[in-house]
Amino acid sequence: MPAHAQNIHVEHNGTFATVVLDQPQKHNAITLKMWLQIPAIINALSNDDALRCVILRGAGERAFSSGCDIGEFSEVRSGSEQGIIYGKAMQDALLALYACRHPLIAQVHGLCLGAGVELLATCDIRICGKSSTFGIPAKNLGLVLSHAELQPILELVGPDTLKEMLLEGRIFSAEEARFKKLVTRVVADDAVKAETEASVRRIISGSPLAARWHKKFVRRLTKQEPLSDEEYREGFECYDTQDYATGRAAFFKRELPEFEGK
Repeated sequence: MPAHAQNIHVEHNGTFATVVLDQPQKHNAITLKMWLQIPAIINALSNDDALRCVILRGAGERAFSSGCDIGEFSEVRSGSEQGIIYGKAMQDALLALYACRHPLIAQVHGLCLGAGVELLATCDIRICGKSSTFGIPAKNLGLVLSHAELQPILELVGPDTLKEMLLEGRIFSAEEARFKKLVTRVVADDAVKAETEASVRRIISGSPLAARWHKKFVRRLTKQEPLSDEEYREGFECYDTQDYATGRAAFFKRELPEFEGK
């Protein structure tokens, strides 16, 4: 059975889980309470060694997320002091998603705007439908994204594209989002769920240790700093794992490996 929080629920399905932003009446706009719940939810999933993949999606098929719930801004984001508190909640949520050990897949239906793009950018694989639309129209509110909010998007699209998105605030298509590298795959609208599930199957068929290490190493290499000796040696620890022995044995037997993540 799904584990419920306020406007967020988690569906467990064996070796993968789905985190659902559940406020469809507002196109899955994210409230402060939702931001505050995300770190505990994601950290619990990240620490679950039985999991091999996590899906992030919005409820229904009209929106991944339309961004922050502007309707509550007069109460929770009305000045710089409140802005700092709200920003810390967003930062903690985005960091938890970004740091999740398991591969994270965004299943995008419909709108993906503002903070929805911020959530999207923390995911490793981002699949959307052809009619999905994207953008960061924060300029229309006189709102500025903080450094922590910008970082994951910057890593995806680069500074020039990010400035274009912020300065123009334009809403653009799924094909343009793929060109900008904001999404990794565009499929027919009615195939988004199936394509996401196919991606999950491909991921969980491999070694979970290899997936976690590859995700960690790619993220590390985006930092322009030399590797420490410890980090360098970690790149070869897979050879001492049971998964490596299992994979080699299955290859020679021409069988599908059954990895245990050990």
